[in-house]
Amino acid sequence: MYAVIRAGGKQYRVAPGDVVRLETQSAGNNGKVEFGDVLAVSAGNGQIGRSQGALVTGEVLGEGRGKKILVFHYKRKKQYKKLRGHRQDYTAIRITEIAFDGQSFKAPELPKKEIKVKKAHEGGEHEGGTEVKSSKRPGKTAKKHVAHAHAKKAAPKKAAAKKKKK
Repeated sequence: MYAVIRAGGKQYRVAPGDVVRLETQSAGNNGKVEFGDVLAVSAGNGQIGRSQGALVTGEVLGEGRGKKILVFHYKRKKQYKKLRGHRQDYTAIRITEIAFDGQSFKAPELPKKEIKVKKAHEGGEHEGGTEVKSSKRPGKTAKKHVAHAHAKKAAPKKAAAKKKKK
């Protein structure tokens, strides 16, 4: 069971449970989005048809920006070059239901994520991270490990000044 919808000037083939990245959509009530512009609906028998009353419903999972795309402009013989970056905004939507002709196909419910509460450390205050041990390098403290990982190496010292000839 799938449907073809039009959103943001593009067409997408969606099924219940799919997560689709669309151009930025405004979330409706309670993070639900309805797509009324359904181009085609596929039944379970392999039949594809256009249904006038079809409706695709989804829920907004989040918003973000895609990977950077480099846009390069170049004009030959004119010494003109320009390089710019672009990141397209998107909205991640999970398709929850496809309804048409009195039938409704729903995606299985996802388990709710529990919020993990961070526990307070029981060892008291740590001065500069000297007591916290890193699991990757036994015997080294966590703060020292992080500091060394990001620090640049010092430049080698120059040899002693050349002796002047008399």
